Amino acid sequence: MIDLKLLEKDFENIANRLKLKGVDEKNLEEIKNLFKEKKEIKTKLDKLLEQRNTLSKQIGNLMKNGEKEKAQEVKKEVSALKEQISELENKLKALEESLNQKALVIPNIPDEDVPVGKDEDENVEIKRVGDIPKFDFEAKPHDELGEKLDWLDFVRGVKLAKSRFTVMKKDAARLERALINFFLDHNREWGFEEVYVPFMVNKETMTGTGQLPKFEEDLFKIEDENLYLIPTAEVPLTNLFRDEIIMDLDKPIKLTAYTPCFRKEAGSYGKDTKGIIRQHQFDKVELVAITKPEESDKMFEEMVACAANALEKLGLPYRELMLCTGDLGFSAAKTIDLEVWIPSQNRYREISSISNTRDFQARRAKIRYKDGKKNRLVHTLNGSSLAVGRALVAIMENYQTKDGNIKIPNILKNYL
Repeated sequence: MIDLKLLEKDFENIANRLKLKGVDEKNLEEIKNLFKEKKEIKTKLDKLLEQRNTLSKQIGNLMKNGEKEKAQEVKKEVSALKEQISELENKLKALEESLNQKALVIPNIPDEDVPVGKDEDENVEIKRVGDIPKFDFEAKPHDELGEKLDWLDFVRGVKLAKSRFTVMKKDAARLERALINFFLDHNREWGFEEVYVPFMVNKETMTGTGQLPKFEEDLFKIEDENLYLIPTAEVPLTNLFRDEIIMDLDKPIKLTAYTPCFRKEAGSYGKDTKGIIRQHQFDKVELVAITKPEESDKMFEEMVACAANALEKLGLPYRELMLCTGDLGFSAAKTIDLEVWIPSQNRYREISSISNTRDFQARRAKIRYKDGKKNRLVHTLNGSSLAVGRALVAIMENYQTKDGNIKIPNILKNYL
């Protein structure tokens, strides 16, 4: 959640940063008016409290001097003040609650070094790694290869569920499992502790990382239960520490987990309708880190390097992008995407998104650490390492042969 004290203190500057992220000016204006009203009530309340304290002292002095009648009159004044104070305190409490509710749908503030831009077309390329394969034949898309090899069954996926669900068979199923194990082992080598988490979480957990209330339409909710299917392992991993004070954070907490992920893809009608690029259910291995504020930039670089190194081990060409303000996710202050080369589309496609959320999620989820005698908010980071289905797509297309078969990257041979 955005720091309301910071927003109130430096409203114009922070509001301008939020507008770069597409925040509606009307919402910001409403918050500004609430700040103004809160300040006015607080000023009145402070004056009344000061009056009450002054009169209370008078009552004591009058009673000492034996002036009971005057003391009773002053008590009546104090009683009237108490009613006014109580009324203002209730108004103030309601205002603060309204501000908190509005803050839940305000995104994180983009870092100052995030490039300004409207959408994905204005993201900034950092570098490209690996050689794009050159075929002496026309490269086939993964869905065509998958059907020919009897690896991917789209018809039965629809029969079992609906569109955007796919059945993987034979070596596709084995490759999916191999990739999951490879990514987990790779992340453990980089010092990330493997965790197995629930695939369903409650409303409080979804709120802690920013999925609720803003993105409820993208989530699959369990009927008659306070449970949602997770859209990413970031949600349960980060919320492991919700409402906790971490007593020892001398070293960052580094976690990795495999989970299936479930998304309605509410705004993706007509996009990636063929193949398994965009599915309602997909596998992903996630990285999450909990750090002190001064260590989060270094951890961000480490997580980008970890995910990139997995792509290099697979021999897949990719590029790094710094997302611009208009393409930045809700909870992110800064994000670097890794995009893998997809030959049939003649373009790079996102396979990992690594984000530093600063203290945004920590404030929502109340994740703190002990710093001497004080409790401070941690910084949380998350990133895909990697999206398994998209890695499978990239392998199928980049390692395809003229006769329609698929070569296996050397790093995966032991897993098969």
